[in-house]
Amino acid sequence: MKSLTILAVCGAGLGSSFACEMSIEAALKDMGIKAALSHCDISSAASTRADIIMTGSNFKSQFENYTLSSTVIYLKRLIDKKEITEKLTPVLKEIGYLN
Repeated sequence: MKSLTILAVCGAGLGSSFACEMSIEAALKDMGIKAALSHCDISSAASTRADIIMTGSNFKSQFENYTLSSTVIYLKRLIDKKEITEKLTPVLKEIGYLN
């Protein structure tokens, strides 16, 4: 199975996307899933290859302007590990990383 890549995205690609990346990492650790994680701003996300992009729901309209091959997960709270787990679990099952 190929390596899973997840990208945390915020408006500027600094503090909140990094905090989101750390929360994703904690959620994945609890699930026993290994992934390559990184973070960036919205405009960089359009040209970055990732299996999953996790971003704030407030950026949905901006992401709709891009043609992406990634699954985009929209979060109400970027650092809420419970929300991340709830929204990430069905996606991971769908792409074969969880049973």
